[in-house]
Amino acid sequence: MLRTAMPAPAARKPWPMRWIVAAILLFIVPYTYVNLKFRKPGKAFEPYADMKAQANVNRLLDAGYRRVDVPAERPFPALTPGEITRGPAANPTPTPGGLPPALADTLLEPPRLPAAYRDLIAPAESNTLLPAKLQFTARLVSDREQLAGADLYLRESQLVIVPRFEPIPEGLQARSAESTVLLTLPPGLLPPGRHSLTLVGARESLHWDVVVR
Repeated sequence: MLRTAMPAPAARKPWPMRWIVAAILLFIVPYTYVNLKFRKPGKAFEPYADMKAQANVNRLLDAGYRRVDVPAERPFPALTPGEITRGPAANPTPTPGGLPPALADTLLEPPRLPAAYRDLIAPAESNTLLPAKLQFTARLVSDREQLAGADLYLRESQLVIVPRFEPIPEGLQARSAESTVLLTLPPGLLPPGRHSLTLVGARESLHWDVVVR
């Protein structure tokens, strides 16, 4: 008995490209409109980074520290001592590098520290109602780092200053392994009295005192 061969199923033709493009546009346009119109301003929520930052804040508070983010810039030309101190200048003393042990044990992630510093200009006296400036040259570990800001850590009469540096994108490098940095401390940061300040470096730090009136 002979069997009749079944005809092969017809191959499905792919969608024309114009319909694929139209479908993509029909999805993207409404999504973009809704995203731009109703998205909350500010940085997007990053669960791991945000939780780590909150844990860091809690650990600092438990250890008696208060963290303050201050503006950091690279002045050009550099300010003169008279523009910074407006009075007697501080006399910094070199000290061993590294974070104070209490602060190092508190931070979840150690910051990238410059190797050392030179040419620090800072006031020996300050008014609590006025901003205070300090300027220094940071000796970086390499020529592949750039200024990212500065953190201040306050505990009682001690102030620890940590300039933040971050890697330069691959393929780029700084003109020099040294960077002149200007920090502006906000008014009211330090109450009246004598305070101990430390500019923290990896190999060498600088320490000085300031009297706030």
